[in-house]
Amino acid sequence: MGIIYEDAVLIKEAERADEHTVITVNCPDKTGLGCDLCRIILLFGLSIARGDFSTDGKWCYVVFWVVRKPTTRWDLLRKRLLEVCPTCTPSASGIFYFIPEFQQPRPQEIFLLKFWCTYDRKGLLHDVTEVLYELELTIKRVKVHTAPDGRVMDLFFITDTRELLQTSERREETIKRLKVVLGDAMMSCDIELAAPEIASCLQSFLPSSVSEDIFSLPLLGEQWSEALNSDSVSIVFDNSLSPSHTLVQIFGRDHKGLVYDIMRTLKDCNIQISYGRFFANSEGNCEMDLFIMQVDGKKITDTQKKNALCSRLRMELIHPLRVDVVSRGPDTELLVVNPVELSGRGRPLVFYDITLALKILNIKIFSVEIGRHRINDREWEVYRILLDEWDCYSATRDEIKECVKKKLMGWE
Repeated sequence: MGIIYEDAVLIKEAERADEHTVITVNCPDKTGLGCDLCRIILLFGLSIARGDFSTDGKWCYVVFWVVRKPTTRWDLLRKRLLEVCPTCTPSASGIFYFIPEFQQPRPQEIFLLKFWCTYDRKGLLHDVTEVLYELELTIKRVKVHTAPDGRVMDLFFITDTRELLQTSERREETIKRLKVVLGDAMMSCDIELAAPEIASCLQSFLPSSVSEDIFSLPLLGEQWSEALNSDSVSIVFDNSLSPSHTLVQIFGRDHKGLVYDIMRTLKDCNIQISYGRFFANSEGNCEMDLFIMQVDGKKITDTQKKNALCSRLRMELIHPLRVDVVSRGPDTELLVVNPVELSGRGRPLVFYDITLALKILNIKIFSVEIGRHRINDREWEVYRILLDEWDCYSATRDEIKECVKKKLMGWE
C-alpha cells in the first residue's frame, strides 16, 4: 500500500499583508496533477499570483505564490492538496509511485438536502450556499421553487468531501448550521441518501431556446469572432527551442481560476507539461510559458492539432464562463454555463459567486435549476436562475450580467 509523505505539501504563510503565501508540492507525478491542485486552490477562494512547475514524468515539483486571505483554513487546504498527490512506496532501488489507474477515487454518494421555509428573503440562497461551502459539502444540483403563498422549497443534491454525511452527527451538524442562517423561517429540514435512480439522472432537460441563447450566439456571432482574434490575447507555439517539447507562450488578461482553466484544457486534451511558469502583474495581465508534449512524448507538429489547441486555450482566456440575462416571456432568467472536466468535476464556487452577486444587487431568486448537459461533444454545467420580477427593476439586465460576470471572473 502506498504512502504520502507529510512534506509532500508545505505551506509557508505570508507574514505581511503585501506578501504571498507560498505553497510547495513535491511528489510523484500523474496526468492532470496540476489541474487537480489548481482546482483545490480555486475551491478555497485563493488567487495564484505566480507559479513554477517542473517534472521529469515521474516526479514533479510545483510552487504556487497565492494571494492570502485572512479566513483561509491553511491546515485544511494542505490536507486536501495531499489527498490528490499520488502515493508512493520506497524500495531499495528508489521511490516508485503507483499507476494512476489504481488511485481512481470511487464515485461519491449523493445526498438530498431538502428544506422548507415559510418565506423567502434576499440573500437567503447565498447564505445557505456559504454554509455548505464551509462544511465542504459540494453542490451537484439545485432545485428551488417558490409557492404562490410565498413558501420556499429548496432541494440540494450534494456530496460530502469528508464522506461522513451518512452519519447522524454530520447530518445534525449540517442542519444546525442551516438553522442558524435560516432562523425562524425554517419549517423543516431533512438529509437523506438520494435514491439510485435519482443520483444517476442528474442531467436535466435543456430547452433548445436556452441552448441557442448560451451557445449559438456567442460562438457564431460577430462579437465572439472579434473576441477570439483580440489583440489583448496572444498564444504563440514554438517548436525550435526543444527537440521533444513545444513551447507555448500565453499572454492575456488575468481572471480568477485562469491557471485552473489552462490546466483543465491541457488535461482534457491529453497534453503533458514538463516545465512551466506563470506570472500575474499588478495591471491585471498574466504571462505563462509552458513546455508541453503529447502523450506519446513528442512535440505538437500537426498544424490541425496545434490550431485546435490554440482555439481552446484562447477561448479559456477570453470566455471561460458564459453569462447571459434573457427574457422568458414576462420573466427574466440568468444563465451561466461552464465546461465540466472529462473526469466529471465541475468548476468550483460558481453557484457561490452567482448568489453572492445577486445578494449584492439586492435581487431575490424565484427559482433555480442546475443541471449537466452534453452539447457539441462536451459536457456543460448549466445554471438557470429565474429572478424575482419586481427586483429586476432595481438593476438593468446589463448591470446584472456585468455584476455576475465580474464576481465569477474575480474582477472586483
